Amino acid sequence: MPSYILFNKPFQVLTQFTDPDGRATLADFIDTPDVYSAGRLDYDSEGLLLLTDDGALIHAMMNPKHKVAKTYYAQVEGIPDPQQLDKLMSGLELKDGLTLPCTASLVDSPEWLWDRTPPIRERKQKPTSWIKLSITEGKNRQVRRMTAAIGYPTLRLIRWSIGEITLSDLNSGNSKILSRDFIADNGINWKPKKSSPKAAHTKLNRAKRSDQPQRRSRQNQNRSQTNGKTQLGNQRSR
Repeated sequence: MPSYILFNKPFQVLTQFTDPDGRATLADFIDTPDVYSAGRLDYDSEGLLLLTDDGALIHAMMNPKHKVAKTYYAQVEGIPDPQQLDKLMSGLELKDGLTLPCTASLVDSPEWLWDRTPPIRERKQKPTSWIKLSITEGKNRQVRRMTAAIGYPTLRLIRWSIGEITLSDLNSGNSKILSRDFIADNGINWKPKKSSPKAAHTKLNRAKRSDQPQRRSRQNQNRSQTNGKTQLGNQRSR
């Protein structure tokens, strides 16, 4: 039977089980063998993470074709006005493309919020506020780049839910076992099939990075063309 684990990832924990630099990893909290994260959550972000050995679920969660809504609470520097929130919701042009429409609203500090170690650095002359966002894609550090693009840097970021599965009363650093039916009944649908969780995790991570070599090759090609024109020009001038 596949394993499904809901984990509340603390701040500065890698979403992997080993690290050559000795940073905190999932292995410090999870002792279930052969499970992998179904989706990413950055080292400096906190909150909900699904771990499983079900390769099909990992593929569904990390594949951009499966638009599973993810809700975040972002503590930002400053207080955005309605016009800035509209920009978030309508889509922003980032370096890797236009973001899809999302929902965003100013909210009070969450009642369920736990203390972070270390706490965020606050400036007395600069107030902070909380934005609740729901997105259906997973660009690298997307929420942080979105809030920065409208002029409000994210100081703290917590993922509250995936689909309809929420952290609920799960404390930071704690985990609990879920059933497949519970996940399927809460907004995450996938077709069971034989698929290695490690292979699915690795394949999709490689796919997300596949455009980088292409960009580098285009840049190198442009440099070669420029150098060729320069050399030709030098020859003619002689």
